[in-house]
Amino acid sequence: QVQLVESGGGLVQAGGSLRLSCAASTSIFSINAMGWYRQVPGKQRDLVATITSGGSPTYADSVKGRFTISRDNAKNTVYLQMNSLKPDDTAVYYCKVDWLPAPGFRAIASWGQGTQVIVSS
Repeated sequence: QVQLVESGGGLVQAGGSLRLSCAASTSIFSINAMGWYRQVPGKQRDLVATITSGGSPTYADSVKGRFTISRDNAKNTVYLQMNSLKPDDTAVYYCKVDWLPAPGFRAIASWGQGTQVIVSS
């Protein structure tokens, strides 16, 4: 079992910025990829950004050039810096962490509780 705690969501005007954080419990052997997804009511959960254990990021086309994903391995934390926010970015944002409980085990995916982001026009 692993606990993910998200923070940083809120209400912001279009063009503004927010920084999301997701901290994983320390009782983990290792963390592989980490990422952010978002979901609005009635629609599927979509990938926003991911970052590998080596620090290589990927982004959805809709957020390229505006969002930046980063991680602090010492703190077991992944961040999402969101700039130039648009009303279409309004969603609940979920952190996902792929982790190993011990050597030789298969990777497990865990999700955070979600944090609401509202962008007003």
